[in-house]
Amino acid sequence: MNGRKIVTFLGVVLFGLALAIGQAGPAQAADTIKIGVGAPLTGDAAAYGDNIKEGVGLKVAEINAAGGINGKKVELVFGDDLCAPKEAGTVGTKFANDKEIVAVIGHVCSSATLAAMPIYIRKGLPCISATSTNATIGKVSKGWFFRNCYTDDYQSEFLANYAQKMLGLKKIGIFYEQNDYAIGLKDAFLKAAKGLGLKVVGAEAYTKTMTDFGPQITKIKAAKPDGVFISGYYQQGALIARQAEKAGLKAVIFGGDGLDNADYIKLAGPSANGSYLSVPFLAEASGPAGQKFVAEFKKSAKRDPDWMSANAYDCMAILAEVIAKVGPDRKKIRDGLAAYNSPEKAFKGITGKTYFNEFGDCRKPAFVKTVKDGKFAPAKQMQ
Repeated sequence: MNGRKIVTFLGVVLFGLALAIGQAGPAQAADTIKIGVGAPLTGDAAAYGDNIKEGVGLKVAEINAAGGINGKKVELVFGDDLCAPKEAGTVGTKFANDKEIVAVIGHVCSSATLAAMPIYIRKGLPCISATSTNATIGKVSKGWFFRNCYTDDYQSEFLANYAQKMLGLKKIGIFYEQNDYAIGLKDAFLKAAKGLGLKVVGAEAYTKTMTDFGPQITKIKAAKPDGVFISGYYQQGALIARQAEKAGLKAVIFGGDGLDNADYIKLAGPSANGSYLSVPFLAEASGPAGQKFVAEFKKSAKRDPDWMSANAYDCMAILAEVIAKVGPDRKKIRDGLAAYNSPEKAFKGITGKTYFNEFGDCRKPAFVKTVKDGKFAPAKQMQ
């Protein structure tokens, strides 16, 4: 075979291979629907990521067992963002550049969501978060972000009212972590407290790497508060609760949904008893569908679900319903989510009705849990 014939032969072979690959690739991709899940899967906040993974995974297992979405199985693609902006940017870029990923569930932490959001906007990738409560996210998302949870301004107003009316508190000391979630929650609480006439006697900042809160506790203790508001996540919240009790700071500890994790109790020990926290989902207050979810979750995860798992389950359910209607197309999914825009058009899930305003925010009720005898239990709810 001479040189020209060899070149021609190889060209035919390569063209045939390219054609075969081109035909096989889309056919294989069409068999599945890929959903990205951005969450902290390792590091200090890995317990949050585990909650999201369990909740989304349970719903996907149900969907696939029933035949998938329009006959296509759902495949989850996980990205470990460590609850940190830098890593969230990397994960967001990976998701956005993978054209087979049609939507993202995430991110968990507000700082991570804010970091990834510009990437999703540029690439036209819809994102629905089960947990990011910072109020500014929706206002900068240009219609590509939705959340299945209340915002921090609502949560803070609720907490301030609960502290005053249900707990009878008058003087509040604040500890807040220096991140988007905690600062937003703290700022909104200060505004709500002022409106109610609650006196804030001090606000002490901390970072997620701190382990000794002695100086901050000493300052707050000197102001003699009857309540301590922890605006942050469970890891440092537990240390503050434990060290405050050791220092003789006698005040009721309460906080936002960032404290809702079994590890808060494990890390704080007996000092966690008597703490109060707000949550978007309370198993004891849920209807039949919620109770069924709780039973199935306990069976699969071998533990009680928390609000993050429940919201993540509903996020996947919402996406499944939208994709079944409009297909696995990013823009159509975005438009389909935006169509849930009123109580009459709401998605009815285990966490109640979910519908979005023009910023992708939803208005859902808050509940209160307390720690009693080393376990989370429903607190008296505010009417």
